Amino acid sequence: MERKVKGMAKDGNASGKSAGSNPQWTVPSIPIDSTELRVNLEQIRQKTGNSGDIIIREFTIGGSEEELQAAIIYVDGIVNNTTINQFVMEVLLNVMLSNEQRTLNDLVQVITDKIVPIGGLKTLVQWDELYDALLWGQTILLIDGSKEALAIATSGGEVRAIDEPGTDTSIRGSREGFVESLTTNISMVRRRIRNPNLWLESMTLGQVTHTRIGIMYINGIADDSIVEEAKRRLRKIKLDSILESGYIEKMIEDQSFTPFPTVLPTERPDTVAANLLEGKIAIMVDGTPFMLIIPAVFNQFFQITEDSYHRYDISVALRLLRIVMFIISMIGPSFYIAATTFHQEMIPTQLVISLVSQLEATPFTAFVEALLMEVIFEILREAGVRMPKAIGSAVSIVGALVIGQAAVQAGLVSTAMVIVVSLTAISSLATPVFSIAVSARLLRFLLMISAATFGFFGMILTLIMIIAHMCSLRSFGVPYMAPYSPMMHVKNSQIHAPLPIWMRHLVPKLMKKPTTEQVGDQDGT
Repeated sequence: MERKVKGMAKDGNASGKSAGSNPQWTVPSIPIDSTELRVNLEQIRQKTGNSGDIIIREFTIGGSEEELQAAIIYVDGIVNNTTINQFVMEVLLNVMLSNEQRTLNDLVQVITDKIVPIGGLKTLVQWDELYDALLWGQTILLIDGSKEALAIATSGGEVRAIDEPGTDTSIRGSREGFVESLTTNISMVRRRIRNPNLWLESMTLGQVTHTRIGIMYINGIADDSIVEEAKRRLRKIKLDSILESGYIEKMIEDQSFTPFPTVLPTERPDTVAANLLEGKIAIMVDGTPFMLIIPAVFNQFFQITEDSYHRYDISVALRLLRIVMFIISMIGPSFYIAATTFHQEMIPTQLVISLVSQLEATPFTAFVEALLMEVIFEILREAGVRMPKAIGSAVSIVGALVIGQAAVQAGLVSTAMVIVVSLTAISSLATPVFSIAVSARLLRFLLMISAATFGFFGMILTLIMIIAHMCSLRSFGVPYMAPYSPMMHVKNSQIHAPLPIWMRHLVPKLMKKPTTEQVGDQDGT
């Protein structure tokens, strides 16, 4: 029986949003109505603005008493030139047609018999199909006297080589990271899950960009209702352009006005494979190395695939350390402000004397000091990211040390405040997923204001509001704070802590239907 997910969107207001589009940029679906090669080529030239990368090569096909005029059209840079020259042009120039073989079907049959290594051949009768095939790297063959076109699979071109991911780095595990090619990314996942139940559904989004989207899941493990909901939200997206998976992420979230991410991005194929085996769904976007994992709960942002490669006890300790670092990155400065401003009695006497003497030497309150240092650090961090990679990290470190020391010597901030801000920054950088680390950075300023206004009481009130907000969030119908709120019994799940490998014979029940053993029984394997 299919499990219904509470809170799933029922209309297009909560998810699958539309931002409008320009119908004038789309190619109308009209048939190729002219049989004259010259007319059809002229229409292609006009539609593409006679662009220099649209290559049109006209030639004649011989072998009959009257030679047949033909032309191939392709986009330079996104095709495999070797395939075109060695398999397409060589065959077409040497093809021998009899006097009766004058139609495209006859030519297709001859080409199919001779161009076996190329693979896909498709007959096109609509202009929109022709332009779609052309812009996806296929070579279009037009012959004089026919209203049909032939698309030959010649996609290729230069793509970035597979390299170690820039954000999801690990000490142990695969060094492969996704690239900008959707086909390459799909193959990297398939090499890890060689199972026919790994299904991929494709669609095209973006009225102008026509970006390819892939929805990958394991049939029998992923919840069918979540798969259908994901496809429904994707189909409802009406945008002119999809240039990165971030476009998709913002359009399919259950709730947009929240600082917390409800979709997990990743650059690692082993992370995608591990989540697929747990019943999750991967959304792949052509042109970006970042894939999206849905649904995503809060604890998942502190899990890394590397946890499964280490010993159980070490993985548990490291995951607890990540959660502690996230908490420090969010409440570190506000805790210091509240303790030094309102609750000095909580600090040991010798330490409070030292802190008070430092604060007396500075002209600002603890809140102003913290705000000043946090803003400076955010500026340095942003500058380090935007600067060239070779000097970005060096400038950030030198800038932080020089500015921190100079600020203390100038009497602008206390030494203790520099230590607190540094610890907070390091904890933020140690959070495994960037999107959840950004959430802590934003909420840190809200907590600092609360601590400067009402001390620990303001902090606790703000934290209660944040937790209540997190409990109200859902990711594709799955409670964001599951399995803690609402309390759910999750057998054999790694949500709480990474389990030993010998206890993982069943997939978790939080987001899936049957177990892997049950799937095997159904398939008779």
